[in-house]
Formats: sequence, C-alpha cells, structure tokens
Amino acid sequence: MNEMHAVSYHSSCLAFIIHHSSLIIFSWVIFCVWLAGGALTLYSLARHKRLKPIADARLNTPDAPLVSILMPARNEARRTLAPCVRSVLAQDYGNFELVAVNDRSIDATGAILRSLASEDGRLRVIEGEETPGGWLGKPYALQQALRASSGEWTLATDADMTFHPSALRTAVAVALENGYDALTFIPRYEAQSFWERVFVPTWSWGGLVFFQPELLNRPKSRMALGIGGFFLIRRDALMRVGGFEAVRAEVLDDVRMAEILKRAGARTVVEYAPALVSTRMYSNFGELWESSTKNMFALLKFSLALTLATLCEMFFIAVAPPLLAALSALMIALGANDDFWRQLLAPNIAAWAVFVALHALVNRRFGVPARYALTAPLGWVLSCVVLLASAYGVLTGRGLNWKGRKFYHRGGIRPTRRKSQKSER
Repeated sequence: MNEMHAVSYHSSCLAFIIHHSSLIIFSWVIFCVWLAGGALTLYSLARHKRLKPIADARLNTPDAPLVSILMPARNEARRTLAPCVRSVLAQDYGNFELVAVNDRSIDATGAILRSLASEDGRLRVIEGEETPGGWLGKPYALQQALRASSGEWTLATDADMTFHPSALRTAVAVALENGYDALTFIPRYEAQSFWERVFVPTWSWGGLVFFQPELLNRPKSRMALGIGGFFLIRRDALMRVGGFEAVRAEVLDDVRMAEILKRAGARTVVEYAPALVSTRMYSNFGELWESSTKNMFALLKFSLALTLATLCEMFFIAVAPPLLAALSALMIALGANDDFWRQLLAPNIAAWAVFVALHALVNRRFGVPARYALTAPLGWVLSCVVLLASAYGVLTGRGLNWKGRKFYHRGGIRPTRRKSQKSER
C-alpha cells in the first residue's frame, strides 16, 4: 500500500512539473511569436507609403471625365454630415456631380442635405425608397444613386468622410495614368475618445500587417480590398458585374465589391492616403459597438471555425502574456519561493514589453497617443467580445443592428454563402 502511495505521489509531482514546464515553454513560444510579429510590423511600417496630392491641371477643367460621387446618408444629422458634404463639394476637380441619398432617415439628415443642395447645384438629393426584399440598406442606397448618375467614373463614399480638396483629382490622375479600373483610398481613422483610442489600434494593426497594399495590388493575388469611404470605380467595370446588385446582401459591400471586380478581370488598387481623406467612424462607445459587431463576423466570412481560431489567437497572443506576467509578479511579491513564478515571469514580461513597444509605434503611425499602448490588452479583450457578439447575433438568428435597422435575423435576409472562385469567373 505504501509503495502504491509513493508511486501515486511521484506521478503527481511529475505531472505538476510537466504541466508547469509546458506553461513556461508555451510562454517562450509566444515571446518568439511576438519577435516575429515585431519584425513583420516594422517591415509593414517601412513599406506603408503615403499617397500625396498630385497636381494635374488637365483635371481642373470641365473637360475632365465626369465623376459621379455616390453618398448614402442615414441618420447622420448629429454627426459631421454638413462639413463632410462641403469638403466633397470643395474638390478642385473640374467635372463632378454629387448624388446623395437620404436613406429613410428619421432625423434631420434630409433637411440638411436639401439645404446644402440649395447652395450648390452639383449636389442632387434623392429621397431613398424602402429597401426591397433581398437587399441591405446601404447597397440599395448606392444602387439608387448609381441609377440617378451618369459619370464615366463613380466614387462611392460615406457621409462621415472628409476630403482634402485634391483628393478626387489625385485619385482620377492615378487611375488614368496607370490604367486602373478601381481605386480605393485607406483614410486616416480619427480616434478622439478613450474607447476609440483603445480599440482602433487593434484592427488598424491587423490591417497594416495583413492587408499590405503591395500584396493587394498584385493582379495575380486573390486578395482585394475596398474601403466604402473612398472607392473610385470605372462605370463600365461596375456595370459589367451588375452594379451594386452584386453585393445586395453583403454587409461588407465594399470588400466584397473589390473581390468581385478583381475576379472579373478589373485592375483594382489600394492606396494609403491619410493626407487626402479622413473619417471618425464612431463618436461614442455605442456607435463603436454597433459598427464593429456589424462587421466582425462578416470579415471572417461567417466561418465559425475561423472565428474560434481567431479568438484563440487573440487571447493567447495578446491577452495571456500580460495576465501571466501580472500573476507571476503578484505571486513573487507575496513571497512565493517557487522558482516557477520567476521562470514564468521572464518570457511574459518580455513579450509584454515587445507588445507595448510595437503598439506604441502603431499608435504613433495612426495618430493615437503612444501611452494608449498600455491599454492594448483591453482593446484586444474588447475585440474578442465584439467578435463573439457578432457571431452570436448571426448564428442564433437574433440578428445585428445598424442605424435603426435589423439584419441577418431569423425570418429576414441572411448572409450569402460565398461561391468558389472558379464559379465566379
């Protein structure tokens, strides 16, 4: 009996040692992941070239190709609607029209647009129709604006996007010079409140690393990206894929449109242009939550497996190191004599240091104070919660909300299944 107890005791000790050793090894692996991620981040920052305004006097004249700017607007009265519309109308491009759709707003959006239209004849305001079955609100608003326009080029934009006076001229100059069919600008994302500065850098970092323009712009690459705030498309290319009806049920209509255009043979290009366009996507936590839950699950193509993998990755790489470092430091401060806590502290505090340093660099690039790098774990925890809520709303049929509309709910329109690339060609 004593021998059996001895064997059991030694087995428990061995399991304890293996368990603790595995955690230490895992922590060092995470540290190495952060070193690799740091190298990739520095590489991405070095190659993240900013597009500057281009002077082309030929595009300042009425002979320039007509560009139809399409702007859906729903319940924007409390935000920056008037300044944004005025920035569009202030373009130094010589030949454009602005078609704004009051998308069934229940506030003063329509009145603001009509007042601005009375000041400038280039702005035409359309009262949006009720969204028909099979469509989401924004794609249908864009389709209505497209029907009412006649430009050789179309520029889809948002009602919260601020343009530099040379933004449109620069975009058309780049597209014409290089023979592009579609050109999207990545804007400057303004973050002014606490929660914006905590959350915006998390997905800005992801975009910096995983959506590099040089990779997106390769004709043979399957990757494509459209930014709805500034998406210039040659009208012929847009009509060949069926206009915005091609993305009628897509909440990420801009990203999906870029994919469809590229697979149809259109030359699509992304440029980083914070000097030319900017936006503040949310002004409070409620707007941040609603906008992010709307997009997160769709960004992962409504894949449960990909969602679970992403949640695990975010937790173990971005959340676990500071938690384990804090726990180890606490146990050491409380007088724990076990060397395990000191051995666990080293890799996690090192990973945390790299984590904060890289976040500070990314924050600086995107206009967020560097000190907010210390809040990065909170941003990643919030990202996990948002992703869970986004997936839960779609998968359970409870749906998601955006500006007073519910979508992807049981009994209504549901996410479309992606076709294979072969079938789309």
